[in-house]
Formats: sequence, C-alpha cells, structure tokens
Amino acid sequence: MQVQVNIEFDQLLKIVKSLPSGKLKQLKAEMEKKTDDSHAENDLEKLLLNGPTATKKELAVIAKNRKAINQWRTK
Repeated sequence: MQVQVNIEFDQLLKIVKSLPSGKLKQLKAEMEKKTDDSHAENDLEKLLLNGPTATKKELAVIAKNRKAINQWRTK
C-alpha cells in the first residue's frame, strides 16, 4: 500500500531539522545513494561517447556498400 502526502518545502525542512542525529545520517546516506544512481546515466553516456568509433576507411566502406545496395534496390 502506498500513501502520498503533500508537504510544503518549509514543513519538510522543519521535519528534517528535528530528526535525531542517527536518523539524519541515515537520511543523508540514503540521499547520497539516490544521487549515485543519477550518475549512472552520466557514466553510461560517457562510456558511449568514449567508445570505439569508425575510421575513415570503415566509413568509406559503409558508404560504398550503401550505394551498392541502393543501386540494387532501384533496378
């Protein structure tokens, strides 16, 4: 079961400030854990951007093959 509560930011801040130090540390750790998940998307983006790329020779072969396939399809 899930319950959704609408709390104003000021109210939330007041509640967080009233937490005992142990619970506050636990909350901070949980928030850091969530932000690490958002960095996973950036890491994937960096991985893809830094991955292998085609050389000019490979691109020329691809272009030649596309041209040959297009000519074959139009006949």
